[in-house]
Amino acid sequence: DYTELGAGEIGGMTLAPGLYKWGTGVMISTDVTLAGGPNDVWIFQIAKDVTQANGIRINLSGGALAKNIFWQTFGQLMIGTTAHFEGVALVQTAIVVGTGATVNGRLLAQTAVTLDQNTVTEPAL
Repeated sequence: DYTELGAGEIGGMTLAPGLYKWGTGVMISTDVTLAGGPNDVWIFQIAKDVTQANGIRINLSGGALAKNIFWQTFGQLMIGTTAHFEGVALVQTAIVVGTGATVNGRLLAQTAVTLDQNTVTEPAL
């Protein structure tokens, strides 16, 4: 549905359900909102890294559910210190979660998931 949205910077955006693809990395430098209903699905396919800045939140609105959000990246997923991440991460290399960050979802990587005083909550069905 969407290709190269925001040239890889999605901070500050409100994203509708759909398929999003980037041939580059993705930056989340300010809060981002995923707006949709409980049956809507978001799929993010990213060729390189995903970097979520410190203290930044991924927010859900309209009844959107973390179990329906999929982040597929061929690089690393880096979640900043005290940030909040929503969704299921399927990562080719490493996932690094900064100190005090929280996750509502699942973190799956081929090599390593590094946690530091984090809370990871399985998404509600």
